[in-house]
Amino acid sequence: MRVHGRLLRALVPAGAALLTAGLLAGCDAPAPSPAAPSPASASGPSDDGASGTARQAAGTPDWKRCEAPEGDSAPGPDWRCATVEVPLDHSKPDGATIGIALIRKEATRKSRRLGSMLFNFGGPGGSGVAVLPRAAAAYEHLNTRYDLVGFDPRGVAASSGVRCRDDAEQEKAYREIDMTPDTAAEEAAFMGDGAAFGAGCERLSSAVLPHVGTANAARDMDLLRSALGDDTLHYFGVSYGTELGGTYAHLFPERVGRVVLDAVVDPTADTVGHARNQAIGFQRALDNYFTDRGEDPGAGTRRLVELLRRIDEKPLPTSSGRELNESLAVTGIVTPLYAKRSWPSLTAALAEIETEGTGDRLLALADSYNGRDEAGHYDTQSHAQRAISCADSTARPTVAEARALLPEFRKLSPVFGPFLAWDTAGWCASWPVEGERDTPEASAPGAAPILVVGTTGDPATPYEGARRMADELGKGVGVLLSNEGEGHGAYGESRCVTSLVDAYFLDGKVPEDGRSCP
Repeated sequence: MRVHGRLLRALVPAGAALLTAGLLAGCDAPAPSPAAPSPASASGPSDDGASGTARQAAGTPDWKRCEAPEGDSAPGPDWRCATVEVPLDHSKPDGATIGIALIRKEATRKSRRLGSMLFNFGGPGGSGVAVLPRAAAAYEHLNTRYDLVGFDPRGVAASSGVRCRDDAEQEKAYREIDMTPDTAAEEAAFMGDGAAFGAGCERLSSAVLPHVGTANAARDMDLLRSALGDDTLHYFGVSYGTELGGTYAHLFPERVGRVVLDAVVDPTADTVGHARNQAIGFQRALDNYFTDRGEDPGAGTRRLVELLRRIDEKPLPTSSGRELNESLAVTGIVTPLYAKRSWPSLTAALAEIETEGTGDRLLALADSYNGRDEAGHYDTQSHAQRAISCADSTARPTVAEARALLPEFRKLSPVFGPFLAWDTAGWCASWPVEGERDTPEASAPGAAPILVVGTTGDPATPYEGARRMADELGKGVGVLLSNEGEGHGAYGESRCVTSLVDAYFLDGKVPEDGRSCP
């Protein structure tokens, strides 16, 4: 199982403009992709599937000028888009296929080109095709010698993106479902909404839903590596992208090139373990926020708990006519904790509530996280996120098991603990597809050194997960680089980390294991 779904989102590094979840996944990807799997070519090469060895991709991508996403502008003349067909079911390489959407910006110093660099910015469910052009300024130095390549993993956006409900149903759920139920009726509604969401996914995305797991996405990456003409995979994975990268390294250790994993998912944690990690991580970030403001963290936390209690009893009005309920308020508080430079937006939102008694700012933060635009349209990142998470995890905690976690989780985080404890049961409730495993496998004996970057103040993927990932990859493979700082991700935030990562990718210089950046 991966990091807990509702409190993890795709990430854009600091070198680019900070994009909220709504911007990260709110636009359709430029490259077209079939809405449903298509028959495979009878002449296509084979794949043994069971061993994890991906078949050789047929031909090379047909790069074309990218079309403008709906409601947005095209990414610019330097970018080209393509679609690569891969098996829908890797155990049936001659069966139906699915199109994986790609976007590329070629290396600017072609005489010194090292190959392609594939990116995944997290989620799961984030669109690499949409995000990479917006983030590319952060990777300008790497772009001198690498083609920058983003892709939509299977089940995401232009790669047969999973859809589970419409905007009206999404709005109704955010308005009516209490994510921290206090009564039997609220518990029933909470679990019922989880089951209804899964049923909607099965109804609208039945062909792809059983095949969207991380292991299949990793097998797709090996096909993309081959299609791009590289003997080994050069890869930059952030947040959930670190789990995808670790899975690739486990399946294809001999094909690992230069790989960086930043803001690392703990590969040893199961569903409850990830929820526990995030309760600790977000409370740590909240404590640091209060300390930075000169407020006692304990007093600040108690103030927020009381505010949430009042909002649960009586939601706050907003100028739009919508109300800020407790669940949306928790999401709004979470959003600015991803990066220290966003902390002032949380201060402003809380000040509005105290002085005006309205929740406009906090609702706007929640909307950005939930992928809602001003017209009331929701993106589908959360749909793909849940589908991938539940396809990966065998865990299906019950209401009773979630309720039993409440005392521990409230102690870990009075603000976020209840939300995360209940989410263990609601996230994959009555899911129509069985999960694959308890925890991901990341051991990669024989692989080239992989740089694992952890930030001590990371709220969503706490630092401890980076240590565990480095250990799981194995001695001589996992190389830990620690960033002493705040925020979800270090590249572009820390000059020290950025310099070491660039030297690793461009010159093959592997930092000393255990090095720390102040």
